[in-house]
Amino acid sequence: MRPAAALTLLCAALLSATAAADPWFAAGQASLKSALARQANTKKAKNIIFFLGDGMSLATVNAARVLEGQRAGGTGEENRLFFETFPYTGLIKTYNTDAMVPDSAGTMSALMTGVKTKAGVLSLDDGARIGHCDGPEAHKVATFLERAEQAGKATGIISTARLTHATPGATYAHSADRDWEADDTLPEAAKAKGCTDIARQFVEFSLGDGIELAFGGGRGKFLPEAVNDPENPKKSGERKDGRNLIAEWRAKHPAGRYVMDAKGFAALKAGDKPVLGLFDPSHMDYEADRAEDKAGEPSLSEMTAKAIALLQGDKDGFFLMVEGGRIDHAHHAGNARRALEETIEFAKAVQAARAATSAEDTLIVVTADHGHTLGFGGAYPRRGNPVLGLVEEGRGKAKPVTDLNGLPIAVLNYTNGPGVGELDGEPHTGGRVDLGKRDTAALNHRQEALIPLKSETHSAEDVPVYADGPWAQLFTGSLEQNVLFHLMLHAAGMRP
Repeated sequence: MRPAAALTLLCAALLSATAAADPWFAAGQASLKSALARQANTKKAKNIIFFLGDGMSLATVNAARVLEGQRAGGTGEENRLFFETFPYTGLIKTYNTDAMVPDSAGTMSALMTGVKTKAGVLSLDDGARIGHCDGPEAHKVATFLERAEQAGKATGIISTARLTHATPGATYAHSADRDWEADDTLPEAAKAKGCTDIARQFVEFSLGDGIELAFGGGRGKFLPEAVNDPENPKKSGERKDGRNLIAEWRAKHPAGRYVMDAKGFAALKAGDKPVLGLFDPSHMDYEADRAEDKAGEPSLSEMTAKAIALLQGDKDGFFLMVEGGRIDHAHHAGNARRALEETIEFAKAVQAARAATSAEDTLIVVTADHGHTLGFGGAYPRRGNPVLGLVEEGRGKAKPVTDLNGLPIAVLNYTNGPGVGELDGEPHTGGRVDLGKRDTAALNHRQEALIPLKSETHSAEDVPVYADGPWAQLFTGSLEQNVLFHLMLHAAGMRP
């Protein structure tokens, strides 16, 4: 045998022995094999499902991954949320045209229209001025949902926030101010120029055959002040114009189905279209609190599965936007546990979508609009350290790690926000407290914050994108946020 051949055989034998002895090496080889076998799908995407984790930063994904893994009995770090198994990933730059640290209106508008714009405006170009109505058609940019309707596709919107909130609103509405959710916040000057509120734009949407499905919160934006909420009689509608937009929607769609509770949701069946579900006067409950809702609310994964079942019969396909809106709200409250539990449920919704569709004809895109200041505090926690707990040193016997003043350190904290304490308490403005006397994993615990603020803020960091299905291979690299619109447009074979 020639020396070179012998050396090759020896290397192969050593490689095989290493793989058998070291599971990490074997896993690395398996990942390589999987990547080499991957084939790009260049078929036309009949259906597109766009998932938006509001405020789902990279640190949020990381921490939620660990929490889910630890609850399943593992150390957590090796776990992957369902969407992390997708074959293609990238990073998205999130800035607005006038802001380094963005807001949800400008970011979702970029994702839905293909152009970046200012913070605070919905699906208008950069010529728009926040809070200034230049006319109902001024600066208007068509959204992906509107283009899908014009292409004959069925369309749907799901959010755990109000249906009129920034993310869902940017799919169907055009507004110079994200806060113009109902007419009570719409200035008289804007009304005089013909601009309308976001709830009204939803009900009056007329492109194609209209929006086939919408699930979310926000009944108060559709009801007049004189009408009490059917689930919470102490709350009344917010509209000052006296219009009952829910009644108007039902009159406009006599064959449609309006639901507001778990019973009505469960009764929805194939063929029910259009469908409007408004499950709360404002935002829907956090996943951790959902069981306490009086009338009952469906989970994000349940709404996603139901929506696909109702939409997928359309011969031209469908476009569905699904927002995990309350990840963001929990972060603003400095409440990491709820934010992570919302993220875990968000991942379950993605899994439900993939289970109900085929990667052959359905593109699923998962991303975030912006990040938050949640971070791993460092101090070298051991492998498997409870992610909602205090840092324990990993060398030798696990023991608590303290700062220079002898105070314990939490694994997770925020750069800014209301600070350590109970969720509904006043912001903590003093120095560090003894976290050893607190239950840092409690549902209402607020993580420690370096800079005291009433509400924790967004961050400027890039956010991830994950894709699976036709043309998913385009969703890689470092991308401007507005580019995702163009990639989805191409995947669907829709004209720019």
